[in-house]
Amino acid sequence: MALMTADQYKASLQDGRTVFYRGQPVKDVTQHPVIGLAVKHAAIDYQMAHDKAERELAVVEGPTGPFSRYYQIPRTPDDLLQRSALIERATTLGGTLVVLIKEIGTDALFALHLVGAAIDRSKGTNYLSRIQKFYAHCRDNDLALAVAQTDVKGHRGKGPTDQNHPDYYVHVTAEDNDGITLRGAKIHTSVSTNAHEIIVLPTRNFSEGQEAYAVACAVPANAPGLKMLASGYGRTGNSFEHPISSQHKMMETLTIFDDVKVPWDRVFLNGEVDMAGPLAKTFVEFHRFTAVSYKLPLVDLFVGASHLMADYNGILQAGHVRDKLAKLISYAQICRGMTREAAREANLVDGIAVPSAELINIAKLYFATNYHQALAWVQDIAGGLLVTGPSAEDLEEPQIQQMVNKYLGAASSSTEDRLRLMNLIAEITTTDFAGYQAVLAIHAEGSIEAEKMTIWRQHNVEPSVSYAKQLAGINED
Repeated sequence: MALMTADQYKASLQDGRTVFYRGQPVKDVTQHPVIGLAVKHAAIDYQMAHDKAERELAVVEGPTGPFSRYYQIPRTPDDLLQRSALIERATTLGGTLVVLIKEIGTDALFALHLVGAAIDRSKGTNYLSRIQKFYAHCRDNDLALAVAQTDVKGHRGKGPTDQNHPDYYVHVTAEDNDGITLRGAKIHTSVSTNAHEIIVLPTRNFSEGQEAYAVACAVPANAPGLKMLASGYGRTGNSFEHPISSQHKMMETLTIFDDVKVPWDRVFLNGEVDMAGPLAKTFVEFHRFTAVSYKLPLVDLFVGASHLMADYNGILQAGHVRDKLAKLISYAQICRGMTREAAREANLVDGIAVPSAELINIAKLYFATNYHQALAWVQDIAGGLLVTGPSAEDLEEPQIQQMVNKYLGAASSSTEDRLRLMNLIAEITTTDFAGYQAVLAIHAEGSIEAEKMTIWRQHNVEPSVSYAKQLAGINED
């Protein structure tokens, strides 16, 4: 099939899926005043494929015709660099908000290819052929994908079989000739309200006796028994006060599997407890590469907006301002450089280029642990008008506008331009959208502690230890 247009994508979501928002059922996600904005945002990926200026980056030619570059299985470091560039560009068009409807799902598909092949070799299963068939279905039909990985967990100090009830982790409740039945819930399922398919992955290691929880599969978004309770940052507002969130939105859901039937050809892991952890980990390493790629437009905006505001405020020559701008530039460029280096030092596994786990986790850790300091620098340069500025309605009333223009003038811009920039900075540093981005920085794609643990495990410390012994005069034996 041909690449979908944005209009075809929107029409394809009118499929009877079960979605709730703020206590009410949503009959049509494309027409909903909030979720519809997320649909419009997600359509960026489809628009890029048909835009002459973007097509070369967004589309690749395959043996049966063109398809989205997101679905290109990376074989070389250059493939990863091109994928990163596409993610960065789409997020730039999305006003610093990642589109994610193909990024996250293909991260999962790449991981499934690798782990499915490993399970088949060690256990004589046939998962890889199922994964390849599902991958081709998604690629050739240009589908949007969500990933349901994080279980709701219940008591965090207990495993899935020790909870008050068994449904805090998604698990298999029955099997028959047709397939399996799923029950339980996942949380933080991004873009699921406007995806075509939900890929279910395990969230952690499991052990003997927990076989029912070691499951991976794919479920259509309108599958009977699948229920989505949607949430997200709340405001939309006007384009003057909320220049990003009035135009761009991404939904998250509590995704409930209420006895959802899954055919066997869509089951990719079923009871292999020793492979649940490796599958979760492999997905996360691809997805952290995606994560830092989509953070780049945001950190670039920190630099550009702060520099421009310093100019508007007449303080660009101040030493302390230049100091903060230099640190913001360094923050942005270190994130970018580490992402590219993770691609260049990719490992080839079963013909698939996997970003360097050590380097991409260092990049993600650096981004996350410096994020709030970067916000402080941006806010310091901007000033208190971030939270005390006039409203759009004030500027629409001529008498009030006159007062605003007189008293809130800028050093090198019109008053309105200064206020528009101030509102943009407020959007990314002080609003509920800013809070959403800040929580993503800490928790999305894995926690800070998980990143530290991965770095510790991945780094080959032996050469450094050997060097220390050599200089200290310690015998290697």
